[in-house]
Amino acid sequence: MKTTLRTDGRKNNEERPLEISLDYTMHAEGSVLVSSGNTKIICTASVENKVPDWLLGKDKKPYHGWVTSEYGMLPRSTGSRRKRETGKIDGRSQEIQRLIGRSLRAAVDLKALGERSITIDCDVIQADGGTRTAAITGGFVALILALRNIYKTGNIKEFPVKEYLAAISVGIVNSQPMLDLKYGKDKAAEVDMNIVMLESGEFVEVQATAEGKTYSREQLDLMLDLAVQGIRSHIAVQKKVLGNVLYG
Repeated sequence: MKTTLRTDGRKNNEERPLEISLDYTMHAEGSVLVSSGNTKIICTASVENKVPDWLLGKDKKPYHGWVTSEYGMLPRSTGSRRKRETGKIDGRSQEIQRLIGRSLRAAVDLKALGERSITIDCDVIQADGGTRTAAITGGFVALILALRNIYKTGNIKEFPVKEYLAAISVGIVNSQPMLDLKYGKDKAAEVDMNIVMLESGEFVEVQATAEGKTYSREQLDLMLDLAVQGIRSHIAVQKKVLGNVLYG
């Protein structure tokens, strides 16, 4: 694969620097500031000792716990002011928060979570591409912090997450596969791909969309290989801030 330099000095197979600051806010059970290059997102995890009504059986006992997400971009997180989302959120935000929720639930034993819900709020304060994947990577860390707090109280007997999870974007620009696109490259990409993966190598979600040009099986395999490499690098950063043992 050709490895040319991009405007920020990275090769096509290099991800942006990832930084995760723990306990970024004081009230949430778990919170982080995740920075993927110039993309910055505050992820907070809030715990409630109840589940949605549709998870209750006839005896009013829950089938299992729940993990969900909300996602939004602050008005000046982009180059020009975005209208603040109030009331009904737009379709893009709905799609992204569903992706985040699905991804995080894939890492959690919901039965072990018990009769409680955890909401991961992902608020983009600065966007430069890859916001949904950075939200998943940072949201996972916020989730683990919240679960550790519950686990320490003894309210859950078994830690409900067994392995790490992260996400990253890949694309094809000028017929070249590129890892972790900034906004400028993302906007110009012929193929846009988002991948979510567990540490074991099992994929949670693979989204790959052609934008005007199709892509080959060989290109798909190259993008997946880049994504696996990038996600393993992100998991290494998660482990650096959380430790190798998730419930330690």
